[in-house]
Amino acid sequence: MLNRLKIGTRIGAGFALGLTILTLLGAVAYRTTNSLIRNAEREKTSYQVLGYLDELEAELANAETGQRGYLITGQAQYLEPYNQAIAQVDALYDALGQLTRDDPAVYDRLVELKPLIDARLDRLREGIQRRNTGGFAAAQAFVLTDQGRQLMQQLREQIAELRLEEEDLLQERAEQAQLAAQQTLYTIAIGIPASFALLSLVGWALSRNISRPLRELSDTAERLAAGDLSIALPESTSQDETGTLTRTFNQMVTNLRQTIQANEEQRWLKSNLADLSQQMQGQRSLETLANLVLTYIAPLVEAQQGLLYLMDADSDPPRLRLLSSYAYQERKHLSNEFALGEGLVGQCALEQQRILLTEVPGDYIRIRSGLGAAPPLNIVVLPVMFEHHIQGVIELASFQRFTPLQLTFLEEASAVAGVMINAIAAYLQTQHLLEKSQILTEELRQQQEELLHSNQLLEERTQSLQESEYILQQQQEELQQSNEELQQQQEELQQSNEELQQLNEEMEEKAELLETQKQQVERKNQEIELARQALEEQATQLAQSSRYKSEFLANMSHELRTPLNSLLILAQMLSTNSDGNLTEKQVEYSRTIHAAGADLLDLINDILDMAKIESGTMQVSVESLPFTAIQMELTRTFEPLAASKGLRFAIVLDDALPASLSTDPRRLQQILKNLLSNAIKFTDRGEVTVRIFPVDDGQVAFAVSDTGIGIAPEKQQTIFGAFQQADGTTSRKYGGTGLGLSISLQLAQLLGGALELESQPDRGSTFTLY
Repeated sequence: MLNRLKIGTRIGAGFALGLTILTLLGAVAYRTTNSLIRNAEREKTSYQVLGYLDELEAELANAETGQRGYLITGQAQYLEPYNQAIAQVDALYDALGQLTRDDPAVYDRLVELKPLIDARLDRLREGIQRRNTGGFAAAQAFVLTDQGRQLMQQLREQIAELRLEEEDLLQERAEQAQLAAQQTLYTIAIGIPASFALLSLVGWALSRNISRPLRELSDTAERLAAGDLSIALPESTSQDETGTLTRTFNQMVTNLRQTIQANEEQRWLKSNLADLSQQMQGQRSLETLANLVLTYIAPLVEAQQGLLYLMDADSDPPRLRLLSSYAYQERKHLSNEFALGEGLVGQCALEQQRILLTEVPGDYIRIRSGLGAAPPLNIVVLPVMFEHHIQGVIELASFQRFTPLQLTFLEEASAVAGVMINAIAAYLQTQHLLEKSQILTEELRQQQEELLHSNQLLEERTQSLQESEYILQQQQEELQQSNEELQQQQEELQQSNEELQQLNEEMEEKAELLETQKQQVERKNQEIELARQALEEQATQLAQSSRYKSEFLANMSHELRTPLNSLLILAQMLSTNSDGNLTEKQVEYSRTIHAAGADLLDLINDILDMAKIESGTMQVSVESLPFTAIQMELTRTFEPLAASKGLRFAIVLDDALPASLSTDPRRLQQILKNLLSNAIKFTDRGEVTVRIFPVDDGQVAFAVSDTGIGIAPEKQQTIFGAFQQADGTTSRKYGGTGLGLSISLQLAQLLGGALELESQPDRGSTFTLY
């Protein structure tokens, strides 16, 4: 039932129960105390009534004595007791009436006594009058009537009965007072221990019901912070904050585990694809590329046999020919060539879709080794594509089922292989065209040499013609013969011109062929450029995926901080123990929960800052910040911490500094606090110093120096990475997540500055922020 109540309701119910018990005890104590007081007052009244009755009887006797003395002696001095008694009797009767008014039985008897008192007093007054008027004889005769004695005897009997009634009432009141006293003792002796035991039981139940789930959550959170993702809290059916926190924590661990697994799968996928792509770079042979692809992907996806078929588009019809194999033994009845739609290989190429065979029959194919042979469990046939054109087919066989991650890798790897096969094919075609172009160029050069030789022959013939004309002039006799020779030479010249024209036409055709070859080369270059752009697009998608991851971490950190703040507030309330109902150990547990929660909150804040920086949502607010304010804030925060470790702490401001600095105060303070926290954490003795001084171009430098453990030169670059420290022992000895320096470096770059490190092992380190 308690599990359905909120923690505040439980604590409130506990307090309410305690207050109820205390109220009941108070009410009982108040009632018994009032009863004791009333009984005491009644006893006092009874004692007063008895005393007043004794005094009333005594005063009546005094009045009678004084009256007798006067009757005997006649002297007025004997009337003084009488006169005093007369005055006291009325006062005592009135007092008795006031005291017995609340007791009807006694009061009624007191009312019955009043006539007797009045009669007795009248009788006494009458005797005095007889003495005054008739003398002693008259007074003696009055006394001898014996009426006064009888009245006094009745008064004494009435007073005795009234006294007896009051004594009985006194006894009854005494018994009631004793009973009330016993009840008070019983209430104190039994009620207080029982109340203490009940409240202790309720406090123990509340403490156990609240602190145990929080302690389990704290221990689990510590293991999670240590990197143990296999942990999980027991399922809780509680409807209070601890139950909600437990379910939220389990969901967070599940989401974190899934996210890390997905990131690990993506990292495995991308890294292997990048490695495969890198190994394929520079390949110029299709056979070498095919062997490389099979030998890389087959072991990676735990395949024991593999084939790669290449599409021969020049054949009619196009066919897939076996290009390379992995652990494959050729069989006579199986073909190494497939047409489109022929067999699974041809069907995969025709549909351009992956084909996956499960539960392969035992006689389908056998994978052989030196120890034996067995049929595979799964066979996958993948198309190798480039821009919706089939380049080849990959077939793999495995003893195990292919996982979704392995199938995704195979599909993307086949796409990368398609790009490289197309690139190599384009390269080989380009090489072929270049070779053909070189042959045509050589033929053209030879034709140009022949043309030049023909021109030389033409020039020689022209010169010969001129000589012939000269000879013709000199030897007219040979004119006819020379004319015939000239005609013949003209015909040869015309023939040479026709040959020259034909040669020019051939050169133009070869030039057009070269232009066509050039266009083909340019088209292949464009295809290569498109492939490069596709790779760049994949890199962009990878960066976008990283940004999505950062945004997810930023949102997730915000969702984590909301329940964690509630946990810190509850732990803080318990650690103060304002009601004093917790033991010292329970208070210490509460402080431990608060400290662990605060550490987890700091880690979440660091992750949130890292995610904001990576996702580009970190905002910078530039303000004017005095250097004295920086000095006061750092001194107030870190001087007590340094003093607790016995370290000297100093902040030195250079005299040449300006009055203030224009920057984002919050981000600057975050960087300096990260650096100083690390300096004090990793320094066991010596000092920690902060120097603030100007540098060139109006910049200011903040140098944080310590005499701590230092950092080895080969570790000085790695510590600026996320979740990195100098080595594993540093994390175990000093704690921390390794995010501080990474965040500080990126914040420094965000502020337009830089962060440099100078350090020597065992001599200290100096981090300088510009």
